[in-house]
Amino acid sequence: MTEPSFTIGIEEEYLLVDRKTCDLVNDTPEEVMAECERRLEGRVMPEFLRSQIEIGTSKCANVKEAAAEIRHLRKTVAEVAAEHGLAPIAASTHPFAAWDAQKHTDKERYNVLARDMQAVARRLLICGMHVHVGLDDDELRIDLMGQIAYFLPHLLALTTSSPFWRGESTGLKSYRLAVFDELPRTGLPETFESWGEYKRHLDIMIGAGLVEDASKLWWDVRPSARFPTLEMRIADVCTRAEDGFAIAAVYVCLLRMLYRLKRSNQRWRKYTNMLVQENRWRAQRYGFDEGLVDFGLGKIVPYNDLLEEIIELVRVDALALDCLDELKHAREIVQRGTSAHRQVEVFEEALEEGADKQEALKAVVDFLIEETLVGVE
Repeated sequence: MTEPSFTIGIEEEYLLVDRKTCDLVNDTPEEVMAECERRLEGRVMPEFLRSQIEIGTSKCANVKEAAAEIRHLRKTVAEVAAEHGLAPIAASTHPFAAWDAQKHTDKERYNVLARDMQAVARRLLICGMHVHVGLDDDELRIDLMGQIAYFLPHLLALTTSSPFWRGESTGLKSYRLAVFDELPRTGLPETFESWGEYKRHLDIMIGAGLVEDASKLWWDVRPSARFPTLEMRIADVCTRAEDGFAIAAVYVCLLRMLYRLKRSNQRWRKYTNMLVQENRWRAQRYGFDEGLVDFGLGKIVPYNDLLEEIIELVRVDALALDCLDELKHAREIVQRGTSAHRQVEVFEEALEEGADKQEALKAVVDFLIEETLVGVE
């Protein structure tokens, strides 16, 4: 077998807020997007809502190269936004914004989405992070999609950044998934025996007029419709850029580990979606606080133990892909807490110091503005 390229591409979505009021900007000035597009040359684009902006790296040889691009992209978006009194926040929900006050971007794709999905689409005031890994062989992409699904909850637990919704603390670390799962064709991916089987199913949906193309399959991981990559989509966007680099490292190393198993005529044991879904919910609800189920052992295991197992399992892959430091940074996320943990802490500390609820929520936004540029400026 010819080893895949394991190239990396990272996409991140940000929310734009008013620096003074901390409110979400529901109608971003056109000059912001125009200037970003001029300075970033095709690596920035509008998202479904006008309060959002999406950036994407070029095809990068490794995680370090992608990390350098993300730093540049975040910094540039922040500089352009600041010229208009705005700031980007890398968080999967805004602490107190109302989805029904938002406007969607006037593009054909988004107009169709708004028309077809109605209130479900209008509620999509959420942002995510997608990681593409280059796997040039179609059959390999489908095979590894079925195996990597086991690890998706582990990745989600490290990224959570959406504990608030419409001014309320939801009790979930990733409320984003609760919103996104209202759409059809979301959640854990289907399992296919071959690329041909996948294509037959997709062609039926296209032929029946259900979807235009594979980009309307919004699974937690999917074969990209645009690139020869396997695209991981379950993650919340990480507020700290360096946390996102760790997620990219864990994901690409896991894929290389699964490829090594395949090359040796082995594979990761496939568990049903019924079981993996339980870990997905635990990661959505608790992050890594309450552990995940090790289905081989048949019991809940502390997340830190599972992370150490993963790091040892893919250490050789991290060395081969030159991302061992980024991989090990996952330990710091667990020690420090994800953005969701820290947002809740900032909110509760503000209340304890005498702030009212709205003031405490604005303190969270101020925190997010600052954290989004940690390690970038």
